[in-house]
Amino acid sequence: MSKSAKKGILLIQLGTPDTPTTDDVRKYLTEFLMDSRVMDIPYFSRSLLVKGVIVPKRAPRSAATYSTIWSEETGSPLMHYSELQRDMLQLELGDEYHVELAMRYQNPSIESALKKLEVMKLESLRVIPLFPQYASATTGSVIDKVMEIIRCWQYFPALSFVSSYCDDEEMIETFAENGRKHDIDAYDHVLFSYHGLPVRQLGKVDCTGVLKCPDFGCEECKVEKKPYCYLSQCYATTRALVAKLGLNEDQYTLCFQSRLGKTPWIQPYTSDTLHQLAERGVKKLLVFSPAFVADCIETLDEIQVEYANEFKSLGGEEVAMVESLNSHPKWIQVLKRLALNN
Repeated sequence: MSKSAKKGILLIQLGTPDTPTTDDVRKYLTEFLMDSRVMDIPYFSRSLLVKGVIVPKRAPRSAATYSTIWSEETGSPLMHYSELQRDMLQLELGDEYHVELAMRYQNPSIESALKKLEVMKLESLRVIPLFPQYASATTGSVIDKVMEIIRCWQYFPALSFVSSYCDDEEMIETFAENGRKHDIDAYDHVLFSYHGLPVRQLGKVDCTGVLKCPDFGCEECKVEKKPYCYLSQCYATTRALVAKLGLNEDQYTLCFQSRLGKTPWIQPYTSDTLHQLAERGVKKLLVFSPAFVADCIETLDEIQVEYANEFKSLGGEEVAMVESLNSHPKWIQVLKRLALNN
């Protein structure tokens, strides 16, 4: 901890189990799914569903999956890359700043990170959720938790949050640069696969107060970036990447992965898209996952293993995953700009 630091930067990622054991995965899933912004149903119903049904079934399977991506040297990929991002950003900002990393769920907790920052009597604190597209279940939950904890402080530094950066030009260029490491023309189709959300959560941030949103989003979402509409920001990210890569409309598809339960989630679903592309005779897919700034279980397993196997079972030949931003120097420059732009 730098004694001269007067400005704090708090990077917050979603979270990861402490170890790939069933017990630790159970703790992680329970904390994650019991967040009312993630599973936005009444507490009693949420508790019965999460603790009585979902977690007991998913924890052993998820633990087995985490074991396949865990490294003996570096542990959780998400934690490894997040720590690299923290350390590289600290070097860029210098001694005037102190950079902390927290996970919204599990460790290091937001509470523990804020305790370290509180004793520094900071002039300012900048919170950067590591989610390019705003959603109440991610960025909203992070801001909610930070405010819950910091309101107990006896002093308040100048506090600011980054709510979204879905079409940041340098971030888009970094994703595109990683994509160009592949021979894009050698693939039959490009997928932009984002983490999904229940449709009802989109309606809740509609400024008109209308709590209904089509499963595929309204037409405005596809052409206009809205401040708190996750779907419109996914489209904005995709438009920027498509322009940067020079793709035609028939060369790519935007879709959504990781749905849970029977309630409608935003569509098209990645799984359904794989089936449709296979029926068209598509054999080779290149996949971007621009909702994640660090490789994690959703990219390393869900896409590279689960979806790849599903596509091959349908007659496809290859699913190649574009690596996430991870420790790319240009991404660290994006974080530096977000940290300095108060």
